[in-house]
Formats: sequence, C-alpha cells, structure tokens
Amino acid sequence: MDLHLRGKVAVLTGASVGIGLAVAESFAAEGVNLVLAARTADRLEAAAAQIATQHGVQTVPVACDVATVEGVDRLVQATVDAFGGTDILFNNAGTGSNETIMNAPDEKWQAYWDLHVMAAVRLARGLVPSMKQRGGGAILHNASICAVQPLGYEPIYNVTKAALMMFSKNLANELIGDNIRVNTINPGLVLTPDWIKTAKQLTSDSGGDWEGHLQQVADHHAPIRRFATPAELADFIVFLCSERASYSVGSTYFVDGGMLNTV
Repeated sequence: MDLHLRGKVAVLTGASVGIGLAVAESFAAEGVNLVLAARTADRLEAAAAQIATQHGVQTVPVACDVATVEGVDRLVQATVDAFGGTDILFNNAGTGSNETIMNAPDEKWQAYWDLHVMAAVRLARGLVPSMKQRGGGAILHNASICAVQPLGYEPIYNVTKAALMMFSKNLANELIGDNIRVNTINPGLVLTPDWIKTAKQLTSDSGGDWEGHLQQVADHHAPIRRFATPAELADFIVFLCSERASYSVGSTYFVDGGMLNTV
C-alpha cells in the first residue's frame, strides 16, 4: 500500500531509541524526511546518520529536552530552518515512573507533567502554524494503556498519560478545521531497551533469567502472551499519520495484545 508519504517531513521526539527509533526507521522507509529529537546527542546523531544513509532521506538530529521551553523552542526553530515546517508530529518522549502518591514530591509530579503534557502543548503551539501553511498535517501522541488501565506502582505516569490523551482529544477538535488530524496511540507491552534493562536489574540476584521474567510479565498481562516489537507498533503509527487514515480524528487506538480489560 502506498501511504503517499514520500517527501513529507516528520518531527519525532524521543527518537534515538526504542519506539521512537523504530518509528523513525519506518517513516524513512516511506521516504519521509525527519527531524529527530532526543536528549543524548551522540546516540541521536548516530541514529540520524544511519537512517539517512540506509534510506536516502534527510535527517536533522536536534539534541534537546522537550520537557523545557528552551528545548521545544530549539526543536521548532531547527524544523523551520531545515524544512520550513513539518507535516507530521509524533509526540513520543516519555518515561515510566515508580512511586506512591503519598511519598512523591511536587517536583516529581511537575517533571512528568512537563515531559508528558506540556511538551505536547508547546510543540503544538510551535509547529501547528507551519502545518496550516502546508495545507494540513497529522499529530499523534504516544500515551499508554496505563492512561485508562493504571499500573499501581506508577501513579504519576498513569495520571499524566491520561491527561495527554484528553489533551489530544481537545486538540483534535480545535485543529480539524485546518485539515490537521490529531490522534492518540495507547501501547501495551513493547520490548524497549528500558524493559530489558529493568528486567536484568530485577533478576541479577536470582540467576539473571531476564527473558523468563519478561515472559512472566507478558503471560500475566497480555492474552497474546508476548511483548510487541517496536517495529510492530511503528507500522501502525506510520499508517495513522498517513492520508490512508484520513477519517481518523480525535481517536485513541490500543495496540496492546489484548491487555485492555474492557471493550
């Protein structure tokens, strides 16, 4: 299926590893030029160079922290300087948490609010004007199944991802008149380097069977009984950002192997 994406420009946050990197590779395979944002410059620049060489697209790495005003401003300016704006925005930067509500300080709540919610708000304000000038576009927010089905050990993550999902719905209603489609994706278990790192840490004193630990997690949470690969999620994301999904507006899509315990 031709997704009609060749020559488009996409801005991706959290793009140097895991889901973000897989989405970058999938967009590049469709001929999309990329502005890639992440905090770790060396890893980001290496990924951008590899993608450009492999797929023959333009890649612009922007080392920045989108949880800050300065980081968002830097990313927006780099996009305008390189391409005059963007057609697609994938808000992916984020990370899990670990706390209880009773012991988490205000500073931790604020940090996650800035990363998961305000980054999306500020990037919309910064990049939507260029989307309008280009005749429209697509914005996709990477939330989580935890936005509606919380895990008990990460209340801050659950709350801020739920807020991101609601922001996405409101933004969709506001922008569809400008031919800009906004949607949300709620992944379940995706085998990212963070999952592997955590599993290795948790099993280091009990034999080191990190793969067995992850299998137990999958068996417990997902009827499909396995983690998704980042590439599986990326294919769905790229489709949602293409005109092949032109009637998808303001929706939330679960890609979770059956993990959601409702209809």
